[in-house]
Amino acid sequence: MLEEKVKSALENVRPSLQADGGDVEFVSMGDDGQVSVKLTGACGSCPMATMTLKNGIENYLKKEVPEVTAVVGV
Repeated sequence: MLEEKVKSALENVRPSLQADGGDVEFVSMGDDGQVSVKLTGACGSCPMATMTLKNGIENYLKKEVPEVTAVVGV
């Protein structure tokens, strides 16, 4: 159920990334609340990818799903 909440929240983020030629894929969620995602397309090779991951995706997921403790790229 928690994983479904995270996936649903990621769906809300995807249009912004897709507008810039990128995307995000859910990989896994640990018992500690750490979410692993993969940035693809333009986002995968963008020099700002870390900032997008932490300041954008992580902040949004923590707000929408309080059980999320961190978001990491794989």
